[in-house]
Amino acid sequence: MSYRSPLQDMQFVLYDVLQAHRQWQQIPDFSAQLDRDTADAMLAEAARITEERIAPLNRSGDEEGAQWNNGVVTTPAGFVDAYRVWRDGGFTALTGNPDFGGLGMPKALSVLVEEMLYAANSSFALYPALSVGACMSIDAHATDELKQRFLPKLYAGEWTGSMCLTEAHSGSDLGLIRTKAVPNGDGTYAISGTKIFITGGEHDLSDNIIHLVLAKLPDAPAGSRGISLFLVPKIWVNADGSLEHHNGVNCGSIEHKMGIKASATCVLNFDGARGYLVGEENKGLACMFTMMNCERLSIGIQGTGCADRSYQNAVAYARERLQGRDVNGGDKSRAADPIIVHPDVRRMLLNIRATTEAGRALAVYLGMQLDLAKHAESAEQRARADALVALLTPVAKAFFTDLGLDSTVLGQQVFGGHGYIREWGQEQLVRDARIAQIYEGTNGIQAMDLIQRKVFANRGSSIDLFLAEVNDCAKQIGSAALKPFAADLLQRSAQLQDLTHTLLDRGAATPAELGAAACDYLHVLGYVTYAYLWLRMMVVAEQQKGNPFAATKLKTGTYYFHRILPRVDSLIAAIRAGASDIMALSAEEF
Repeated sequence: MSYRSPLQDMQFVLYDVLQAHRQWQQIPDFSAQLDRDTADAMLAEAARITEERIAPLNRSGDEEGAQWNNGVVTTPAGFVDAYRVWRDGGFTALTGNPDFGGLGMPKALSVLVEEMLYAANSSFALYPALSVGACMSIDAHATDELKQRFLPKLYAGEWTGSMCLTEAHSGSDLGLIRTKAVPNGDGTYAISGTKIFITGGEHDLSDNIIHLVLAKLPDAPAGSRGISLFLVPKIWVNADGSLEHHNGVNCGSIEHKMGIKASATCVLNFDGARGYLVGEENKGLACMFTMMNCERLSIGIQGTGCADRSYQNAVAYARERLQGRDVNGGDKSRAADPIIVHPDVRRMLLNIRATTEAGRALAVYLGMQLDLAKHAESAEQRARADALVALLTPVAKAFFTDLGLDSTVLGQQVFGGHGYIREWGQEQLVRDARIAQIYEGTNGIQAMDLIQRKVFANRGSSIDLFLAEVNDCAKQIGSAALKPFAADLLQRSAQLQDLTHTLLDRGAATPAELGAAACDYLHVLGYVTYAYLWLRMMVVAEQQKGNPFAATKLKTGTYYFHRILPRVDSLIAAIRAGASDIMALSAEEF
């Protein structure tokens, strides 16, 4: 089914609600080159390319899949040409450093471009997405010489990037990796080892692939303290930028997967491949996390994009599919009414819509915090934004993708039996969305990161900072119509704050309490955050209530507060039950 970019909603969130354009005016790196007209032109062009060139390849790409033949990987028909159009549109350079050929655009703008790309074709989206993260790590940690040699080609899209972490025996526990890096004596290193599950590790879209590889130097400290990061080109790059020869990097196979079949997920063998150290020795994990954090948000947006595509598909089907009678009478001239009249179908559609639109708003909000953390002139602003980014990044990755899968399954349910059949495309969305809960750190790991590192480690200071902002917004509501929603948000915020401090005390006494609560706690924070953003959207919508779009916003926000936000109560009850039931069974009893 066809895809249409939700530009009106994107512009509503970006400008009317969060007023990102006003932030751009206050940041010198943006104000000289970016205004609303320029941003709108970029969004419109991204919409045109995703709708016309990339979305039509989604089904065919899934049917054909990426192909491996004796170490060579080819993408499905049409991918090479579509990538060239995307690259020539400047989107591979969108947020890149202007000193090396990037366009220097805000993250708040790029998250919307990413959503369109994932909604149109998640497999295709992964190729440029990995390059963005690789560029961020190189720009943040590599030497000026390496930046000058590699970033311009990466930003131009002539080369792409990959992230090489996982090994067969070592998933998220990276301290167990065995890949070795031995100094060559000339400033380069010989990298040897095998990496698995490498997205975009080999393909035919670009002239070269720049791998960022985690490896251990001789005599490195044990565990994660002994990991270094290396830049390893597929084809060796001379000092003048010319390509020389293949560099000891070979694709041993590609995985046969449940979904994202057009995305090449590779086994890569490094056989003495030459590479350069990025950052300091034994500090590679911190350097790689620059890329990982970028990818965590990006993969979260995959969940939102798939959810929006599911909503579009399901609404189109529900308006046309005739089955059953409207309980309010319906159209007596037809044998049946369209299924969109039925309350349960509406429930499913509204669940998708209300959570997807809030997710879009959170992505822009988080993008704005990332922009402040990097570009704000005030050290205080940068520190505050950094704290919010650290707190909300695991939420964005896990909550977006948990609800994203739910939304694709709900969309499939709206289709009934046709949702289980390939021709409609809905079952592909379910398969493609499923991986987003797993890669870039499973959602359970995201929840542990949140509760251990972002809450417990700082005694709740980051959550207190965020909830102070939430409470301030709710307390300023003057509209009589919106005051009940503001009061509801204040109550949920107080519940979350009380729950947080209960867990801080429990976790200090019994560490298992944190792990037992982690996933439910992340969802509580996610639902409260969505309520905060819905309240902000409803304030603006009420000011524009003569507009049909705004009227629909108010109705959707009301649905969120009445029918979705109460999920918090059951989650809190489960958390307060404690860890004892989870830990009661012995390993043999499972």
